[in-house]
Amino acid sequence: MGRTNPGSGDGDPLAVPGVYPGTDGGGPDDASFTLEVDGELWMRRAVDETTWQIGGSGEVAWIAANTRPGRTIATAIPPFFGAYATVIVPGNDEDKRVSDEALLALLYALAPQQPWWLGYLETGVADLVFPDAPRVRLYSGWPYVLVKAGPDQAAIWRTNDDATPWHSALPELMFPLDQSWLVSALWDDDWRCVGGPTSLVEGLLRHPRLEAHAVALDEDATPPGHHDG
Repeated sequence: MGRTNPGSGDGDPLAVPGVYPGTDGGGPDDASFTLEVDGELWMRRAVDETTWQIGGSGEVAWIAANTRPGRTIATAIPPFFGAYATVIVPGNDEDKRVSDEALLALLYALAPQQPWWLGYLETGVADLVFPDAPRVRLYSGWPYVLVKAGPDQAAIWRTNDDATPWHSALPELMFPLDQSWLVSALWDDDWRCVGGPTSLVEGLLRHPRLEAHAVALDEDATPPGHHDG
C-alpha cells in the first residue's frame, strides 16, 4: 500500500530526503529537524531519517467548520458524506491489530493513489510520532499532530503499547487528500466514527473482523453497550 516518491530512494510514500540546517545532512539520532519548502513545514523522523510534511489548521478547517458538540456522528464527522458508521476499537492487542488491518484495507481500496493526512491526538499518554511538531486544534480544542503520509505509515508508526489505552496504534484522525472519507476516534471514545461513500460503510458492516454499526445523522451515535465519554 502507499505511493512512492521516486526521489526518496527509500520506498516510503511521500517521504523525501532532507538537508537540515547545521547538520550537513546528519545529526544525532534523537534530534528533530525542520525545514520549509515553498511555505510547507517538513520534519525529520529520526528513526529512519525520512522527512514528512506537517499539516496546519488549513488541512482540518473543513472538519472544524462542519462539526458540532453533541452525541450524533456530526460531533466528529461533517454531515455531507453518503453514509456513516461507528467501528469499535477492540479491547486486546491482537484483536486491535486484526481490526486495524481490516479497516486500513477497506480505506485503502477507496483511496489507493493519494496521500492521507494522519492526525495523532495528544492525550498525554500517546506517542505523537513527531512530538516536536506544531499542533492543530480540533473539536473541543484538542491538540493533534497532523502529518501527510499514507496507510503504510498509519499501520506502523505507532504500536498499541504507545497509544491511548482505549484507542489503538492507528492515528486518531485519518482522511485522504480528496476528503472522500474521514475516520476519527474522539478522546474518550473506544470507537471510531466514520463517514464516507455508501460502499465503505457497507464494507465495514460486512467485514467479519470489524464490529461496525451504521448510524444516521440525527441519532445518538454511541454504540450499544458503550458510553459517550
